[in-house]
Amino acid sequence: MNKGDLIESVAAELGESKANASRAVEAVLHSITSGVQTDEKVSIAGFGTFKKKHRKERNGINPATKQPITIAASTTVGFTPSQALKEAMNREPACV
Repeated sequence: MNKGDLIESVAAELGESKANASRAVEAVLHSITSGVQTDEKVSIAGFGTFKKKHRKERNGINPATKQPITIAASTTVGFTPSQALKEAMNREPACV
């Protein structure tokens, strides 16, 4: 499922237009992004937790030249699914 598919699914679930569903999806994604940036963690009960992760600087190899390189430190986001989401992955889909 890509973003367009998600918007269509939300529109169908809510009985709303794709435009309204698109605004809703964008608002949720923006809120999660802002929350992780400022609070370093966003927990959604029954779904999971998005958490800011810091990667240290490390050594690597350029695959094209085989030369050693230094990979800069960076910040990324990790996701830990809730127990409910994990259990849902082992059940049959509710609707197809």
